[in-house]
Amino acid sequence: MTMIEALRDAMDVKLAQDPKVLIFGEDVGYFGGVFRCTAGLQAKHGEERVFDTPINESAIVGMAVGMAAQGMRPCVEVQFADYVYPAFDQITQEAARLRYRSNETFTCPLVVRMPTGGGIFGGQTHSQSPEALFTHVAGLKVVIPSTPYDAKGLLIAAIEDPDPVIFLEPKRLYNGPFHGDHAGKSTGWSQHPAGEVPEGHYSIDIGTAEVRRAGTDVTVLAYGTMVYVAEAAAERAGVDAEIIDLRSLLPLDLDTIRASVEKTGRCVVVHEATRTSGFGGELIAEVQEACFWHLKSPLQRITGWDAPYPHATEWDYFPGPDRVARALTKAMED
Repeated sequence: MTMIEALRDAMDVKLAQDPKVLIFGEDVGYFGGVFRCTAGLQAKHGEERVFDTPINESAIVGMAVGMAAQGMRPCVEVQFADYVYPAFDQITQEAARLRYRSNETFTCPLVVRMPTGGGIFGGQTHSQSPEALFTHVAGLKVVIPSTPYDAKGLLIAAIEDPDPVIFLEPKRLYNGPFHGDHAGKSTGWSQHPAGEVPEGHYSIDIGTAEVRRAGTDVTVLAYGTMVYVAEAAAERAGVDAEIIDLRSLLPLDLDTIRASVEKTGRCVVVHEATRTSGFGGELIAEVQEACFWHLKSPLQRITGWDAPYPHATEWDYFPGPDRVARALTKAMED
Protein backbone atom coordinates (compact mmCIF):
# COMPACT_ATOMS: atom_id res chain seq x y z
CA MET A 1 0.00 0.00 0.00
CA THR A 2 0.90 3.63 -0.33
CA MET A 3 0.62 5.75 2.80
CA ILE A 4 -2.72 7.11 1.58
CA GLU A 5 -4.05 3.58 1.15
CA ALA A 6 -2.67 2.52 4.54
CA LEU A 7 -4.32 5.45 6.33
CA ARG A 8 -7.62 4.73 4.59
CA ASP A 9 -7.34 1.06 5.55
CA ALA A 10 -6.73 1.98 9.20
CA MET A 11 -9.89 4.10 9.29
CA ASP A 12 -11.85 1.40 7.46
CA VAL A 13 -10.75 -1.22 10.02
CA LYS A 14 -11.75 0.92 12.98
CA LEU A 15 -15.07 2.02 11.45
CA ALA A 16 -15.95 -1.64 10.95
CA GLN A 17 -14.81 -2.69 14.43
CA ASP A 18 -16.12 0.10 16.61
CA PRO A 19 -19.46 1.89 16.12
CA LYS A 20 -18.18 4.78 18.26
CA VAL A 21 -15.60 5.76 15.61
CA LEU A 22 -16.55 8.73 13.41
CA ILE A 23 -14.66 10.34 10.53
CA PHE A 24 -15.39 13.95 9.61
CA GLY A 25 -13.87 17.16 8.30
CA GLU A 26 -13.79 19.31 5.19
CA ASP A 27 -14.51 17.31 2.01
CA VAL A 28 -13.75 13.95 3.65
CA GLY A 29 -17.14 12.41 2.85
CA TYR A 30 -18.49 12.43 -0.69
CA PHE A 31 -15.23 13.70 -2.22
CA GLY A 32 -12.95 11.50 -0.12
CA GLY A 33 -10.57 14.22 1.06
CA VAL A 34 -8.32 16.59 -0.83
CA PHE A 35 -5.61 13.89 -0.84
CA ARG A 36 -8.19 11.06 -1.19
CA CYS A 37 -7.31 9.48 2.16
CA THR A 38 -10.98 8.86 2.97
CA ALA A 39 -12.14 7.94 -0.54
CA GLY A 40 -14.93 5.35 -0.48
CA LEU A 41 -15.39 5.34 3.29
CA GLN A 42 -18.68 7.25 3.25
CA ALA A 43 -20.14 4.96 0.59
CA LYS A 44 -19.14 1.92 2.65
CA HIS A 45 -19.99 3.09 6.17
CA GLY A 46 -22.72 5.67 5.61
CA GLU A 47 -23.17 9.41 5.98
CA GLU A 48 -23.67 9.24 9.75
CA ARG A 49 -20.22 7.70 10.27
CA VAL A 50 -18.22 9.61 7.61
CA PHE A 51 -19.42 13.12 6.86
CA ASP A 52 -18.48 16.56 5.62
CA THR A 53 -18.37 19.68 7.76
CA PRO A 54 -18.38 23.42 7.08
CA ILE A 55 -15.03 25.16 6.59
CA ASN A 56 -14.65 25.86 10.28
CA GLU A 57 -11.73 24.17 12.01
CA SER A 58 -12.70 25.46 15.46
CA ALA A 59 -16.16 23.96 15.08
CA ILE A 60 -14.78 20.67 13.71
CA VAL A 61 -12.46 20.13 16.66
CA GLY A 62 -14.84 21.64 19.21
CA MET A 63 -17.60 19.27 18.17
CA ALA A 64 -15.13 16.38 18.26
CA VAL A 65 -14.08 17.26 21.82
CA GLY A 66 -17.70 17.16 22.94
CA MET A 67 -18.29 13.84 21.19
CA ALA A 68 -15.11 12.35 22.69
CA ALA A 69 -16.09 13.47 26.19
CA GLN A 70 -19.37 11.59 25.75
CA GLY A 71 -17.76 8.33 24.69
CA MET A 72 -17.41 8.61 20.91
CA ARG A 73 -14.06 8.25 19.13
CA PRO A 74 -13.89 10.99 16.48
CA CYS A 75 -11.04 10.99 13.97
CA VAL A 76 -11.15 14.39 12.28
CA GLU A 77 -9.19 15.74 9.35
CA VAL A 78 -7.84 19.28 9.15
CA GLN A 79 -7.30 19.70 5.43
CA PHE A 80 -3.78 21.15 5.81
CA ALA A 81 -1.77 21.57 9.01
CA ASP A 82 -1.60 25.27 8.13
CA TYR A 83 -5.36 25.48 8.74
CA VAL A 84 -5.27 24.22 12.32
CA TYR A 85 -4.71 27.56 14.05
CA PRO A 86 -8.41 28.49 14.44
CA ALA A 87 -8.77 25.19 16.32
CA PHE A 88 -5.62 25.66 18.41
CA ASP A 89 -7.61 26.82 21.42
CA GLN A 90 -9.93 23.81 21.23
CA ILE A 91 -6.97 21.42 20.98
CA THR A 92 -4.70 22.91 23.62
CA GLN A 93 -7.20 24.32 26.13
CA GLU A 94 -10.02 21.79 25.88
CA ALA A 95 -8.92 18.45 24.42
CA ALA A 96 -5.49 18.36 26.07
CA ARG A 97 -6.78 19.43 29.49
CA LEU A 98 -10.02 17.48 29.76
CA ARG A 99 -8.71 14.46 31.65
CA TYR A 100 -6.91 16.65 34.19
CA ARG A 101 -9.60 19.32 34.58
CA SER A 102 -12.24 16.68 35.24
CA ASN A 103 -10.09 14.62 37.63
CA GLU A 104 -10.39 11.78 35.10
CA THR A 105 -14.18 11.92 35.07
CA PHE A 106 -13.83 12.49 31.32
CA THR A 107 -11.23 11.53 28.76
CA CYS A 108 -10.83 12.79 25.21
CA PRO A 109 -10.21 9.94 22.73
CA LEU A 110 -9.78 12.24 19.75
CA VAL A 111 -7.48 12.08 16.70
CA VAL A 112 -6.71 15.18 14.65
CA ARG A 113 -5.20 14.17 11.29
CA MET A 114 -3.33 16.79 9.27
CA PRO A 115 -1.15 16.74 6.14
CA THR A 116 2.11 18.44 7.07
CA GLY A 117 5.25 19.78 5.40
CA GLY A 118 6.07 20.78 1.86
CA GLY A 119 6.49 19.14 -1.49
CA ILE A 120 3.48 20.50 -3.41
CA PHE A 121 4.67 24.09 -3.96
CA GLY A 122 1.90 25.22 -1.65
CA GLY A 123 3.86 28.08 -0.14
CA GLN A 124 3.50 29.35 3.38
CA THR A 125 -0.23 28.62 3.73
CA HIS A 126 -0.17 24.95 2.69
CA SER A 127 3.28 23.66 3.66
CA GLN A 128 4.01 24.41 7.31
CA SER A 129 5.39 21.94 9.85
CA PRO A 130 3.84 22.95 13.19
CA GLU A 131 4.73 19.89 15.25
CA ALA A 132 6.71 21.85 17.88
CA LEU A 133 3.61 23.87 18.79
CA PHE A 134 1.85 20.70 19.90
CA THR A 135 4.78 18.95 21.59
CA HIS A 136 4.81 21.87 24.03
CA VAL A 137 1.32 20.99 25.31
CA ALA A 138 0.93 18.57 28.20
CA GLY A 139 -1.94 16.15 27.59
CA LEU A 140 -1.38 15.69 23.85
CA LYS A 141 0.39 12.96 21.94
CA VAL A 142 2.11 13.83 18.64
CA VAL A 143 2.79 11.22 15.96
CA ILE A 144 4.46 11.45 12.52
CA PRO A 145 4.77 8.21 10.47
CA SER A 146 7.26 7.73 7.65
CA THR A 147 6.13 4.41 6.13
CA PRO A 148 2.78 2.95 5.09
CA TYR A 149 3.17 0.17 7.66
CA ASP A 150 3.70 2.67 10.46
CA ALA A 151 0.94 4.95 9.18
CA LYS A 152 -1.70 2.24 9.53
CA GLY A 153 -0.45 0.80 12.82
CA LEU A 154 0.01 4.19 14.45
CA LEU A 155 -3.35 5.53 13.27
CA ILE A 156 -5.16 2.50 14.66
CA ALA A 157 -3.29 3.00 17.95
CA ALA A 158 -4.20 6.70 17.92
CA ILE A 159 -7.92 6.00 17.38
CA GLU A 160 -7.85 3.48 20.22
CA ASP A 161 -5.95 5.80 22.57
CA PRO A 162 -7.97 7.30 25.44
CA ASP A 163 -6.30 10.71 25.03
CA PRO A 164 -6.02 13.21 22.15
CA VAL A 165 -3.48 12.47 19.42
CA ILE A 166 -2.15 14.94 16.85
CA PHE A 167 -1.47 12.78 13.79
CA LEU A 168 0.75 14.55 11.26
CA GLU A 169 1.03 13.05 7.77
CA PRO A 170 3.99 14.15 5.56
CA LYS A 171 2.51 15.08 2.20
CA ARG A 172 5.68 14.10 0.35
CA LEU A 173 5.23 10.54 1.59
CA TYR A 174 1.56 10.07 0.68
CA ASN A 175 2.44 8.32 -2.58
CA GLY A 176 6.07 7.58 -1.75
CA PRO A 177 8.94 10.02 -1.11
CA PHE A 178 8.75 12.60 -3.90
CA HIS A 179 12.27 13.20 -5.16
CA GLY A 180 13.40 16.10 -7.30
CA ASP A 181 13.78 19.83 -7.02
CA HIS A 182 11.89 22.78 -8.46
CA ALA A 183 13.96 22.45 -11.63
CA GLY A 184 13.07 18.80 -12.00
CA LYS A 185 16.56 17.54 -11.15
CA SER A 186 16.83 14.36 -9.12
CA THR A 187 18.01 14.73 -5.55
CA GLY A 188 19.17 11.15 -5.55
CA TRP A 189 17.21 9.79 -2.60
CA SER A 190 15.50 6.48 -3.05
CA GLN A 191 11.80 6.25 -3.69
CA HIS A 192 9.56 3.77 -1.86
CA PRO A 193 6.09 4.39 -3.31
CA ALA A 194 4.50 1.54 -1.41
CA GLY A 195 5.25 -0.87 1.39
CA GLU A 196 3.98 -4.14 2.78
CA VAL A 197 0.99 -3.50 5.02
CA PRO A 198 -0.84 -6.37 6.75
CA GLU A 199 -4.57 -6.76 6.29
CA GLY A 200 -6.89 -6.28 9.21
CA HIS A 201 -6.09 -4.96 12.66
CA TYR A 202 -2.65 -4.28 14.09
CA SER A 203 -1.24 -1.39 16.07
CA ILE A 204 2.12 0.15 16.93
CA ASP A 205 2.73 1.48 20.40
CA ILE A 206 2.81 5.27 20.44
CA GLY A 207 6.09 6.39 22.01
CA THR A 208 8.35 3.85 20.31
CA ALA A 209 11.07 4.83 17.82
CA GLU A 210 12.44 2.57 15.08
CA VAL A 211 16.05 2.07 14.01
CA ARG A 212 15.75 2.40 10.23
CA ARG A 213 19.45 1.95 9.55
CA ALA A 214 21.94 0.48 12.00
CA GLY A 215 25.36 2.11 12.22
CA THR A 216 28.30 2.86 14.48
CA ASP A 217 29.66 6.28 13.39
CA VAL A 218 26.92 8.80 14.15
CA THR A 219 23.27 8.82 15.26
CA VAL A 220 20.78 10.70 13.09
CA LEU A 221 17.46 11.62 14.68
CA ALA A 222 14.74 12.27 12.10
CA TYR A 223 11.05 11.83 11.45
CA GLY A 224 8.68 11.90 8.51
CA THR A 225 10.21 12.72 5.14
CA MET A 226 13.58 13.51 6.68
CA VAL A 227 14.15 9.82 7.42
CA TYR A 228 14.62 9.22 3.70
CA VAL A 229 16.75 12.32 3.29
CA ALA A 230 18.99 11.08 6.11
CA GLU A 231 19.33 7.67 4.46
CA ALA A 232 20.43 9.24 1.19
CA ALA A 233 22.79 11.61 3.01
CA ALA A 234 24.50 8.73 4.81
CA GLU A 235 25.11 6.98 1.51
CA ARG A 236 26.36 10.20 -0.07
CA ALA A 237 28.76 10.95 2.79
CA GLY A 238 29.98 7.37 3.09
CA VAL A 239 29.25 7.45 6.83
CA ASP A 240 28.04 4.46 8.83
CA ALA A 241 25.12 6.39 10.30
CA GLU A 242 22.50 4.92 12.60
CA ILE A 243 19.20 6.50 11.58
CA ILE A 244 16.47 6.66 14.21
CA ASP A 245 12.93 7.27 12.96
CA LEU A 246 11.30 8.86 16.01
CA ARG A 247 7.73 8.20 14.76
CA SER A 248 6.37 9.61 18.02
CA LEU A 249 7.51 13.04 19.22
CA LEU A 250 5.34 13.07 22.32
CA PRO A 251 5.88 10.76 24.12
CA LEU A 252 9.51 10.43 22.98
CA ASP A 253 11.43 7.16 23.01
CA LEU A 254 14.43 8.38 25.00
CA ASP A 255 15.67 4.85 25.66
CA THR A 256 16.26 4.13 21.97
CA ILE A 257 17.86 7.55 21.43
CA ARG A 258 20.13 7.21 24.45
CA ALA A 259 21.29 3.70 23.51
CA SER A 260 22.21 4.82 19.99
CA VAL A 261 24.09 7.98 21.00
CA GLU A 262 25.99 6.16 23.72
CA LYS A 263 27.10 3.70 21.05
CA THR A 264 28.07 6.20 18.33
CA GLY A 265 29.16 9.18 20.42
CA ARG A 266 27.84 11.61 17.80
CA CYS A 267 24.39 12.97 16.97
CA VAL A 268 22.83 14.93 14.12
CA VAL A 269 19.20 16.08 14.22
CA VAL A 270 17.22 16.72 11.03
CA HIS A 271 13.77 18.25 10.60
CA GLU A 272 11.94 20.25 7.95
CA ALA A 273 10.44 22.88 10.24
CA THR A 274 12.17 26.18 10.95
CA ARG A 275 15.23 26.09 13.19
CA THR A 276 14.43 28.45 16.05
CA SER A 277 12.25 26.76 18.69
CA GLY A 278 11.89 23.75 16.40
CA PHE A 279 11.62 20.26 17.89
CA GLY A 280 15.30 19.70 17.11
CA GLY A 281 16.22 22.01 19.97
CA GLU A 282 14.34 19.75 22.40
CA LEU A 283 16.06 16.67 20.98
CA ILE A 284 19.49 18.25 21.37
CA ALA A 285 18.73 19.21 24.97
CA GLU A 286 17.61 15.67 25.79
CA VAL A 287 20.71 14.12 24.20
CA GLN A 288 23.00 16.62 25.91
CA GLU A 289 21.50 15.86 29.31
CA ALA A 290 21.47 12.09 28.90
CA CYS A 291 24.61 11.42 26.88
CA PHE A 292 27.05 14.27 27.56
CA TRP A 293 29.94 12.09 28.72
CA HIS A 294 29.61 9.85 25.66
CA LEU A 295 29.78 12.63 23.05
CA LYS A 296 32.82 12.85 20.78
CA SER A 297 31.74 15.93 18.79
CA PRO A 298 29.27 18.83 19.08
CA LEU A 299 25.61 18.10 18.41
CA GLN A 300 24.26 19.46 15.13
CA ARG A 301 20.83 20.20 13.66
CA ILE A 302 19.86 20.68 10.02
CA THR A 303 16.49 22.34 9.53
CA GLY A 304 14.37 24.62 7.38
CA TRP A 305 15.12 28.33 7.27
CA ASP A 306 14.02 30.84 9.88
CA ALA A 307 11.88 32.58 7.29
CA PRO A 308 8.33 32.50 5.93
CA TYR A 309 7.92 29.36 3.92
CA PRO A 310 9.14 29.95 0.34
CA HIS A 311 6.99 29.00 -2.62
CA ALA A 312 9.15 28.69 -5.71
CA THR A 313 12.32 27.83 -3.76
CA GLU A 314 11.00 25.20 -1.41
CA TRP A 315 13.57 22.62 -2.53
CA ASP A 316 16.29 24.97 -1.32
CA TYR A 317 14.40 25.44 1.95
CA PHE A 318 14.22 21.72 2.64
CA PRO A 319 17.15 20.03 4.36
CA GLY A 320 18.38 17.93 1.44
CA PRO A 321 20.88 15.08 1.16
CA ASP A 322 23.77 17.43 0.43
CA ARG A 323 23.19 19.60 3.50
CA VAL A 324 22.75 16.59 5.76
CA ALA A 325 25.77 14.82 4.24
CA ARG A 326 27.95 17.84 5.02
CA ALA A 327 26.77 17.74 8.63
CA LEU A 328 27.55 14.04 8.90
CA THR A 329 31.04 14.60 7.50
CA LYS A 330 31.61 17.47 9.94
CA ALA A 331 30.47 15.33 12.87
CA MET A 332 33.11 12.76 11.95
CA GLU A 333 35.85 15.41 11.70
CA ASP A 334 35.26 17.07 15.07
